[in-house]
Amino acid sequence: MESRAQTAKEKFGKMSCAAAVLTSYLDEVGMNEYEAKMAAMPMAGGRMGKCGAILAAEEVLKAQAPEKIEQLEKLFEEKNGSIMCNELKGRTGGPMLRSCPGCVEDACVFLEKLLG
Repeated sequence: MESRAQTAKEKFGKMSCAAAVLTSYLDEVGMNEYEAKMAAMPMAGGRMGKCGAILAAEEVLKAQAPEKIEQLEKLFEEKNGSIMCNELKGRTGGPMLRSCPGCVEDACVFLEKLLG
């Protein structure tokens, strides 16, 4: 059985980072694929500052375990050095910290850990 992290990583490229994460957890958020893709649109590509994959994972946690959102951000930042898209992509003058597929995978791995 393929992990949701792997599923989301494979979806990225066919859809945005946020949509790849959110559509991999439809059962957790109570959405269909179309609704998840629409909900993910404003999150994708750093439009809201934070990594879109993290924002999508936070949406899943809001539905299942909202008290764990801060923990998700902490785990992600400890591994990757930031939760901000521009910093992760190296657009602020520093080095690239993590690829988009890597961010998608990490967000899902940490999400699975927190959901138990």
